[in-house]
Amino acid sequence: MIWLTWRQFRVQALVAAAALAVIAAYLVYLGTDIRDAHDAYRARCAGRAADCPAALAQFRSDYENTLLFLAAGLQLIPVVIGTFWGAPLIARELETGTHRLVWNQSVTRRRWLAVKLAFVALAGAVLTGSAAALLTWAARPFDEATEDRFSTVVFGARDIAPIGYAVLAFALGTVVGLLARRTLPAMAVTGVAFVVLQFTFPNLVRPHLLPPERTTLPMTAQAINGAQNIGSITGGAVVHGLTIPGAPGAWVSDISPFRTADGRTLGGAEFDACLDGPPRTGAGGRFGDTAVCLGRLNLHVDIAYQPKGRYWAFQGLETAVYLALGGLLAGFGLWRIRHRVG
Repeated sequence: MIWLTWRQFRVQALVAAAALAVIAAYLVYLGTDIRDAHDAYRARCAGRAADCPAALAQFRSDYENTLLFLAAGLQLIPVVIGTFWGAPLIARELETGTHRLVWNQSVTRRRWLAVKLAFVALAGAVLTGSAAALLTWAARPFDEATEDRFSTVVFGARDIAPIGYAVLAFALGTVVGLLARRTLPAMAVTGVAFVVLQFTFPNLVRPHLLPPERTTLPMTAQAINGAQNIGSITGGAVVHGLTIPGAPGAWVSDISPFRTADGRTLGGAEFDACLDGPPRTGAGGRFGDTAVCLGRLNLHVDIAYQPKGRYWAFQGLETAVYLALGGLLAGFGLWRIRHRVG
């Protein structure tokens, strides 16, 4: 069965190996370039501390978009594995009737499916894990300097989490193919379902894998100027992109609206007055007079966050969840093929 599975899968395996070789060559080149730029950034900081913020901003702007693009591309690998490896694996056999030739031999249905699942899932895990390891190595100086490993796209493309994604995507595609019994519908359903999952899990499940730490942050003009943006399309008195003093690299998972000293949410009229027509003070900073106006209101926000020291705990938990879901799907497939597929 292993030899037969290899013969049926060898074209996909060779294409994957060639693609991995290309990815490896580029990431080794990029990683070397990032390390050279990181050395230059550190040299500027060592020479004059005042130059550090500008040097870090330049270092970040040089590589941020490239690494985000690569991270997004790596997260498509599990989708491809589920869609093009998993969905056709059984669906094509059932569609063409070739499964009956094997089942009429001494090989049982469950063994036939188990060997296919194990062989191709291992190949998918190796492919995805190798690409993730290469990207993690290439981006390490950047990640250490920017301390942004918890961001949604970055987290899903580093270290061990992509292995879990690949296993689940493959198991999902295989089971969908087993149920649909048609290759093209199975591929379409698998691709859409896994993309939806990858948007849903980081936002609805990941923040609750571990209980967050909580703190209250006074909204001084300086703190407001350190945010990425304020306000929302609905007009809410909210702030986004805050960092927590004393906790660099923490993942801020939730920020309350602006609250007054007595704990009530800042009214829309008061917020809009500072946002649209603040008193002119000539203040600098990202939000200038608006930050000064809001800072005078004695505001604060309540923050839920995960310390950066929990990064590996989240990597392990998320990987375990995906592997467990993949195992459950594989178990369902083994039960289904024994009792329901003829």
